[in-house]
Amino acid sequence: MEDGCGVAAAGAGGVSGGSCGKKPFQFARSLTYSHHQGHRPAARWRRHHQLADEPRARPQAVVLYTTSLRGVRRTFADCSAVRAILRGFRVAVDERDVSMDAAFRRELQALLAVRGRAFALPQLLIGGRLVGGADEVRQLNETGQLRRLLEGAAGQDPAFVCDACGGVRFVPCPGCGGSRKVFVEEEDRVVRCGDCNENGLVRCANCCS
Repeated sequence: MEDGCGVAAAGAGGVSGGSCGKKPFQFARSLTYSHHQGHRPAARWRRHHQLADEPRARPQAVVLYTTSLRGVRRTFADCSAVRAILRGFRVAVDERDVSMDAAFRRELQALLAVRGRAFALPQLLIGGRLVGGADEVRQLNETGQLRRLLEGAAGQDPAFVCDACGGVRFVPCPGCGGSRKVFVEEEDRVVRCGDCNENGLVRCANCCS
């Protein structure tokens, strides 16, 4: 009987001297299985660690230069039309009203001058690329190309209205209260506030951060 057990054990796992009740072959398989299982979490951690170190793509900015003044009817209508088109795509738009801040006008003038273009409103930029004015935006929208250009832009509910500025994107300067003047006690004189624009306004920190 002992010889039979010894031969069976040797044939199964190559181990002699074991009892008939033990199964060395299954025990060996158990070790092998545990070995591979023990390395899988480490591999998953390495993959996760590598992904965490990779830079994440930022949503591309959508910037629209407009004016809220109704002095030129065609210009105001074009600004409203482009604004409505962008709202239909439910994307966040950084609208820069040149009538509210002269710095935006100078910014746009320099941007167009570099490209040899005359000053005109509105002007749309997507991801830092100048798309153009109302005619270009309408054409791109009709051909479906505008949707592709807006891929990767941050989303926003078109019905969103900022509680802080009411959608104007500007608020009175908290430093001077919109007066554009501050009193300097050390110098005992009134000076021009350096925080606000020519209208005594600053960009709304709630929706234009």
